[in-house]
Amino acid sequence: MKTLLLLPVVLLMGASTTVSASDNLSLRICEYVQANDKARLRSFLKQNKLKIRNIYSELRCNGDNILIFSAKSNALEVGEFIIGKLPSKDVKIEIDNLEKYSAHLTEEAKAR
Repeated sequence: MKTLLLLPVVLLMGASTTVSASDNLSLRICEYVQANDKARLRSFLKQNKLKIRNIYSELRCNGDNILIFSAKSNALEVGEFIIGKLPSKDVKIEIDNLEKYSAHLTEEAKAR
């Protein structure tokens, strides 16, 4: 009986650790985007074996995807990096939203 009760508790503790770790990863990525620190962002992604194209649809910074967040934060270097790493169809979808916040990133997106 004790084993049956202990197993769900252990599983729940493991699940909460995973959520916490992913929250920490997303927080770091958002910090690097906002600071326009492309080198640290690239290093962090490589260290954690992450790719922009794989996390783009799930990651939100202040309620926006990382491309729009970089435009709002005036993080042009990181924005260019993100545009270069995303599939062109994902970039085309965001062109109208980018126009509101950054003319430079809009031009980069259109060129892609």
